[in-house]
Amino acid sequence: MKARRDVYQAIADPTRRAIIGMLAEQPQNVNTIAEHFDVTRQAISLHVKILTDCGLIFIRKEGRDHICEARLDQLSEVSMWVEQYKKHWEAKLDSLEAYLEQLKKERYGK
Repeated sequence: MKARRDVYQAIADPTRRAIIGMLAEQPQNVNTIAEHFDVTRQAISLHVKILTDCGLIFIRKEGRDHICEARLDQLSEVSMWVEQYKKHWEAKLDSLEAYLEQLKKERYGK
């Protein structure tokens, strides 16, 4: 059975996050991407395959080149997931702030 790849797996790796960042600025071919990293071209190709499987990049052929383009719509899933925890922690911090203000009033009458 083939493991399903998802956007979370893609962004879990710092090299893949760096590749996404590069491609968000400008489409590039795999060789150009590989020049920015101290790993083999084959390793970069594997990262590109994972990003492609997750739908974060698209590869189009231009002559002999394979040009990678960012498709960042999938990141909205991550943004929504993070947002729910952001709201949770903001509520907790607001409660802490209110509690500290209450303590301050009780102790110092301010």
